[in-house]
Amino acid sequence: MFKRNSIKTILAAVSLFAVANVSYAKVAFQLEGDVTQGSLLVGKTSPTSQVFYDETPLKLSRHGYFTFGFSRDDVETHKLYIKAKNGEDLTQYLTPKKREYNIQKVEGIDKKIMQPSEEALKRIAQDSIQIRAARAVASDNIDFAHGFKAPAKGRITGVYGSQRFYNGVPKNPHFGLDYAGPTGTLVKAPAAGIVTLWVPDMFYSGGTLIIDHGHGVTSTFLHLSGSKVKVGDHVKQGQNVAMIGSTGRSTGPHLDWRINWHDVRLDPALALKLPNFHTYKKK
Repeated sequence: MFKRNSIKTILAAVSLFAVANVSYAKVAFQLEGDVTQGSLLVGKTSPTSQVFYDETPLKLSRHGYFTFGFSRDDVETHKLYIKAKNGEDLTQYLTPKKREYNIQKVEGIDKKIMQPSEEALKRIAQDSIQIRAARAVASDNIDFAHGFKAPAKGRITGVYGSQRFYNGVPKNPHFGLDYAGPTGTLVKAPAAGIVTLWVPDMFYSGGTLIIDHGHGVTSTFLHLSGSKVKVGDHVKQGQNVAMIGSTGRSTGPHLDWRINWHDVRLDPALALKLPNFHTYKKK
């Protein structure tokens, strides 16, 4: 265990968008992101340092980039510890701000979806295995540090964290950002990365595509009508990768875009606020 030092906690007191550029005891440090539930945070320090999040070492790129995120209901205080090669260190204590989430009611879901058969349950289990495997990748890519752009145009019809009731039955919270659009509308990569999954007919999510942005950060696209890429392809930010559809458990054509840090489900709307580290300059 690392001992708490006397450094003031700069970010824990920041409830909205946090920008920290710190040089303390010769430890260079920058952190971007909302200190709030569902947020992805991206940091930069000396590439010769070591970075720990709640005592777990974080992957650090040769450029000094690292990342982590807070889950939807996270209320814990987390410790970010940076140990410099010269023996100095820096500790930040981060407590995500609590959020309130919307309640949504969705009617008209097919009973076969609400009460899956035994055969369907086997499909659902297989789908989950494939998705977990695709999200388990923690490549050395640093595409997550270049910022995110909206993958589609259109009216936003669903937001992260909202509690949904299907046919009056409460279900798990929604973890994506939904964009309404006609079937066939192009979906663009919100950030560069490598395609790790494409399945056209998953039981719940229908056409499902996953892109690895590096260090455990992935984008998942659901209900697609088709894909323009295949597993293993390296895609650029803004590249056309798929088409909006209404496959799987869907009442109309739309894109459900999700972001994960490993198994932590994050809010895509907050990720869209992150700057591109290669062009961002503190004012």
